[in-house]
Amino acid sequence: MNWKETYTKIFLKQLGKDSSDTNVKSHLPLWWKNTRNRKENGLRLTDEGWNIIHEIGVTTYEIPFPAEMPLTTQVIIFLDKFIDCPYYLTQKAIHVLGEKKAVELTLFSGDIRKYGLNKAMTRSKKLEDNG
Repeated sequence: MNWKETYTKIFLKQLGKDSSDTNVKSHLPLWWKNTRNRKENGLRLTDEGWNIIHEIGVTTYEIPFPAEMPLTTQVIIFLDKFIDCPYYLTQKAIHVLGEKKAVELTLFSGDIRKYGLNKAMTRSKKLEDNG
């Protein structure tokens, strides 16, 4: 299942718009930063996608970044791999739609760099143990 397409259909329905495959495909590049066809993750919202979230009244959770944490390309790649719900980035915070993900990020005090490194190391350890 492609989550971006699923979310896009839900958002279109909430807006009272046609949720046909053609309309979904036309809205994907408008609402999502990463339009590659992936079954999971890559759920970063564009500015327009973020505005749609607010227009339809979806609950979001803001997790501020620590002041000293730079938002680097590597951090954004970690997010693309490990955030499994729609999210929006600003220079000062990440906004997520998933309550569970908000709690996880809060436990890392908003340091998404440490969060990503931890997730990557955990995934590597699981692969090592199963391999």
